[in-house]
Amino acid sequence: MKATEVPEIAGVYLFEPTPYADERGFFCRTFDADVVRSVGLDPHAFVQDSVSRSVRGVLRGLHLRSGAGEAKLVRCSYGRIFDVVVDLRPDSPTYLGRVSFELSGETQATLYIPAGCAHGFQALTETADTSYRIDRPHDPSEDVTIAFDDPELAIDWPLPVTSMSQRDREAPSLAEVLKHEVLKHEVLKHEVLKHKEG
Repeated sequence: MKATEVPEIAGVYLFEPTPYADERGFFCRTFDADVVRSVGLDPHAFVQDSVSRSVRGVLRGLHLRSGAGEAKLVRCSYGRIFDVVVDLRPDSPTYLGRVSFELSGETQATLYIPAGCAHGFQALTETADTSYRIDRPHDPSEDVTIAFDDPELAIDWPLPVTSMSQRDREAPSLAEVLKHEVLKHEVLKHEVLKHKEG
């Protein structure tokens, strides 16, 4: 398994395994703690695994979490997806940068997405299974969604959207989300200063 840093967004890594194929099909290691550790990540930090199944044209995202955020490993275990990451960490050297990948069940590549980055994908095949490994238990009250068609992001989704959740359909713009998140960070900063002074 090879780990490659993605230059467009600081802290994003692509883990590419080597599937062994023969007449039976293939075998592939999809997670290797030593390789994860070699790029400075804690392999034991991941606490929940989930999977979603989508049909062609389904779009999920753009999603992230407020509070402490959520780092995740994303892999297309079957089919193909168009996967997008947007850096929303104000202190990041690649703030507001975005990058896209095609992840597939053939390659079994895994994408590491740091906390503070928004993520979304679109299914490119009739069936696409996407696996997620996250580093904090999911708390729905921290879910944040950004409009997939936000003009500031101008993401070129490859297919017409056939279906999406109501939450994703009604998602606010990037500007609205940033305003909301900045306010929360300012409140937090104020609380920290108060604590230091008190």
